[in-house]
Amino acid sequence: MTISKFIRLSMICLAIITLSVSCKEKPKVAAVPAAKRSGVVNVEVLVVKPDTMVNIIYSTGTLLPNEKVEIRNEVSGRVTGIFFSEGSEVKQGTLLLKINDQDLQAQLNKNSVQEKMAQAEEYRKKQLLDIKAISQEEYDVAANTLQSIQAERKILDAQIAKTQIYAPLTGKIGLRNVSPGSYIPSNTLIATLQQVDPIKVEFAVPEKYTQLVKSGMVISISMDYTPEPFAGKVYAVESGVDESTRTIKVRATCSNPKRLLVPGTFARISAVLEQITDAIKVPSEALIGDITGNKVFVVKGGKATSVPIFAGIRTEKDVQITQGLQIGDSVIVSGLLQINDGIPVAVRGKGQSKPMTSK
Repeated sequence: MTISKFIRLSMICLAIITLSVSCKEKPKVAAVPAAKRSGVVNVEVLVVKPDTMVNIIYSTGTLLPNEKVEIRNEVSGRVTGIFFSEGSEVKQGTLLLKINDQDLQAQLNKNSVQEKMAQAEEYRKKQLLDIKAISQEEYDVAANTLQSIQAERKILDAQIAKTQIYAPLTGKIGLRNVSPGSYIPSNTLIATLQQVDPIKVEFAVPEKYTQLVKSGMVISISMDYTPEPFAGKVYAVESGVDESTRTIKVRATCSNPKRLLVPGTFARISAVLEQITDAIKVPSEALIGDITGNKVFVVKGGKATSVPIFAGIRTEKDVQITQGLQIGDSVIVSGLLQINDGIPVAVRGKGQSKPMTSK
């Protein structure tokens, strides 16, 4: 027998011996939970009582100007005057910028001379027509000429008006993008004018609160850069839910006389949606989820009994129970990992519900 064959034979024998030894070992017995060994599980319960619950929703939003206008020119030309200071408050109707209109003024002067001549001609032709010295057609030519010149004057007046840019509303004007003497093409952004008192805030809420968010609802607004909260009022709710986020957009207004609120700022929003005076709630750790839904354990006849429930408003600590529990039920809030349906329990302490807010 060669050495290699001897080694293989030895390995086969060793494997047979190991297998026979393992087959003779006794199977392990599963440990019996302490609760089952003792027979009774000590638990704490919460006695359900009606209580007041305030449903508060928290969200984040963005501050928006009440009105925002980009100041742009309609006609091209050289800037001959800028009449506002950057970052200042301007009133509606204030002249902000002037564009050179010398060529238009010259055309207007020429038109004025032509209009006077046409008026005189029309008057003379009218006198001749009254005495039948000329035909109606000759008079109509003179009258049409006068009307055409007057129409040209209106066009010139409109073009000249476009060279003067006035503030369309009262607000705070931003940084300017043009300089005196520069030539600007039409539709150049000159500056941005924003009305910040009142100021708007836009935020979104989950679709399940669609029926609770209404115009006139008061909200609280807070920012990182100021500890003082501000009160706002909802004035508009979007007509439909955003399919991508499953939220509905809401806008509110807030008074801003001190200009502490700045458009574009991140804001935290809180709003009271409803107040329930007879709510039933339990600690969130009392809920047990399974494939059929949520349930809690209550003490009945000294035993743990599972009760299927429907949950409503949730907070970090508590859950509103809308169906499944009754006033006076003793809900088990501790030792839940040691109990099953029908296991005897011993109550160590009792508690009662307290007011809660949702988040």
